Amino acid sequence: MIHEIDSVDWKSMGHAYGPAGDVPGWLTGMTSAAPGARDEAFSHFYSAAHHQGDVYPCTAASLPFLFEMAGSPGTPDRASVIELLLSIGRKSMDRDPEGVYVTPDGTESRAHVDALAVIRGRAEVFVRYSSDPDPLVRRPAIEGLGLFLDDSARVVEILRSLLSESGTVERLLIARTMATVGLRDAAAHGVATRWLEALAADVTVLPEVRLAALVHRARCTPREIGGDVLPAAIDLLRKIVPDGDGRDEAPSCQAGTEQGDAASSMSAQGVPPQIAAAFEDLERQSRFHAPTTSLLNAFHTLLDDRVPERTALLAAQLCSVDPTMRYDAIRMGRELIAQWRGDHTGLIVLLAECLLTEDAYTCAAAAEALGSLGPVSEPARDALASYVEATRAAHGPRVWAARDRLLRRAHQEAVRALARLGDLRALPSVLTALDEGTDAWRAVQVAGHLYEAAGDLTPRLSKLLAEVDFSDPSQSMSANALVSALGQLAGPADAPELTNVITATVRHKQWHMAASALNALASLGPGAACALEVVRPLADAQDINVRAAATAAMWELEGDAGRVVPQLVELLDSHQRHEVADVLGRIGPDASLALPRLRKMLTADYEWTRVHAAAALWDIGGDAGAPVVVETLLAAWAENDSTSNHVLACLNRMGRAARPALPRIREELTLLRRSGRFRSITNDEELLNACRSIAARA
Repeated sequence: MIHEIDSVDWKSMGHAYGPAGDVPGWLTGMTSAAPGARDEAFSHFYSAAHHQGDVYPCTAASLPFLFEMAGSPGTPDRASVIELLLSIGRKSMDRDPEGVYVTPDGTESRAHVDALAVIRGRAEVFVRYSSDPDPLVRRPAIEGLGLFLDDSARVVEILRSLLSESGTVERLLIARTMATVGLRDAAAHGVATRWLEALAADVTVLPEVRLAALVHRARCTPREIGGDVLPAAIDLLRKIVPDGDGRDEAPSCQAGTEQGDAASSMSAQGVPPQIAAAFEDLERQSRFHAPTTSLLNAFHTLLDDRVPERTALLAAQLCSVDPTMRYDAIRMGRELIAQWRGDHTGLIVLLAECLLTEDAYTCAAAAEALGSLGPVSEPARDALASYVEATRAAHGPRVWAARDRLLRRAHQEAVRALARLGDLRALPSVLTALDEGTDAWRAVQVAGHLYEAAGDLTPRLSKLLAEVDFSDPSQSMSANALVSALGQLAGPADAPELTNVITATVRHKQWHMAASALNALASLGPGAACALEVVRPLADAQDINVRAAATAAMWELEGDAGRVVPQLVELLDSHQRHEVADVLGRIGPDASLALPRLRKMLTADYEWTRVHAAAALWDIGGDAGAPVVVETLLAAWAENDSTSNHVLACLNRMGRAARPALPRIREELTLLRRSGRFRSITNDEELLNACRSIAARA
């Protein structure tokens, strides 16, 4: 079927696919009768010629072959080929149609223009594919009609004719494509919106399809979304009942088991379990279970900052009788709470109601979501504890290591979410994990939150840390987590364990790990002064990270400013300047030797450098430098709102001297979107608390 094309020089495109002019094997492999070979060929194409959606010259050159494959009845997986054509075309449309695109490797390319020209030149085939007997072929073809066929009036007529002949999923795509055509071509806009209005009002049509028409009608005129749209959408949501009419099945336990097997396989190959789990999570998050999920995602995008309306919509989703809709709503609820401020108690309670012992698949997703929401998950505390205790009662104290992977994941995620709230009802399972070793790394990640159980946890963490082979870099991730947890929980009596870690990591030149252990040791304060014999020599270490951490630890352990300040001032010229400035600030007025250098740092181009320097200037110099400190902090905050947590922490320490910042602080309290470093919930909640504290003192 695939012919050799002499005009295509694959080697000249940077790919070694055989003799110049030969069609690459990953193209011909897509037609293999062996499913494994086909999967490998498609995977190779996506990684080599369509990596992360990019369009290269070889991608454009592949299109004639892909169209030939799609048109051949003998191609085993035509639907995947058409999906690939759709993806290439969609990504090409995202680029400037008149401009040059710079690929990730720095090459200038107009391949997206060439690719789109080829696809539009052959767009007629999407008309034929849209009526194909195979629904998996029809679905990408329907979308392709709306994107690539120039005659919009014809597309509208085709879509109308397809509606009565299609299943639920295709009908949802038809509604979306009709809106796409209306948005793409002003001449078709009125026809498309009127058709969608009529479809949304047609009581003889399935509620899913009416909902799609309602949402995509709103998508056509987003500025005209009236107060009647949301109630109508919620009413239709409540009418959706799973009956097998073209809908996806409920979340699959088997899928979850296969996921766990894949993660176990990666771990068996020497991949750190944290990395294997991260890949498992990525795949899980990309999976939709209900056919309405992409539609509802589009509706949430349309509603944007209308948080009360989106909350009401999510409440209806989470209360749906359709388990697939409830499951997919968990992620949407998590995203809403993570991105927007407000009282989310109602949503948290609804997420907690998904913690049902009879549905481990959904429960695991809900518990993971609650665990990611930090302090705002407080209203779910008792529900999490009840689930943890119920699964321990039903499956025994070793349920953390249950053979059933779905049950194991659900229990572990609930325990971890509960532990992040500092709730000791998580402790029995955490101790089981640390004692028996199954997925112990998951327990280590949250152990540091259980401060009241330090006496039970620190001996176990120390034991695990003693078993780490610091000569093996692959163990560094686990070792860092252990050190971090021990640093959160340890007392002076644990100093010897941390000292041993420092000695071992220095011996094996694991500098990053050594610096982490020094920081953990420093958190113990003067009670760990017995470690000074190990720490002092490291203040002259060859590695800057270790040198800075050791110097900071010397201050925390013995409090001798005269010894450490000169060394810290020298380190202000290193890449550790930010951390060093923070230490100088903690030393306070006794670090006045650093003031000239810190003032010079206020002129740095990098806003983070200015923030750390300004905070240290205040902590050392006090009121005398207040005006310039406030000015510097506010300027850096305006330039990069990720600095806001550091800025507000300093302003909070400044008391009444921070009054010039009040207008910006009051403005922050009115904003709806979360801010703070990494835009994390925990950082944003800390930011808000600092703003309220400063404003209250005004």
